[in-house]
Amino acid sequence: MANLIKRDPLDDFFRGFLVRPVDFAQDADAPSIKLDVKESAENYTVHAELPGMKKDDIHVHVDGPIVSITAERKEEKEVKEGEKLLRTERYFGKVSRSFQLASEVDDARATARFTDGVLELTLPKKATTQSRRLTIN
Repeated sequence: MANLIKRDPLDDFFRGFLVRPVDFAQDADAPSIKLDVKESAENYTVHAELPGMKKDDIHVHVDGPIVSITAERKEEKEVKEGEKLLRTERYFGKVSRSFQLASEVDDARATARFTDGVLELTLPKKATTQSRRLTIN
């Protein structure tokens, strides 16, 4: 004989809510910055997709191992006489992304290049200082 199990229908609802929390982002249509992060012995290389952005509207901030990329696309209203806009699907506004690397970045030697909608960051690792044990006299 099969065992019958009594289930509360709200139990599945709350279980799903806790497993997959609802995203409370202010603008659900806002694109996110897609990244590729590569590591070598000397540095990190980051490729960030920022299509349609202008170089002057992109800002990169490095604070130790934390890297923040912020970009803003401003709406350009160019309406010619006799035209009317029927539909627009392009995003205008700010996007940002922050991430933490495994070791600190030497921000004095870091470089950034923006080509064809892709931001390339070369982030040299900060030289680690060897700790030493002091002898007590």
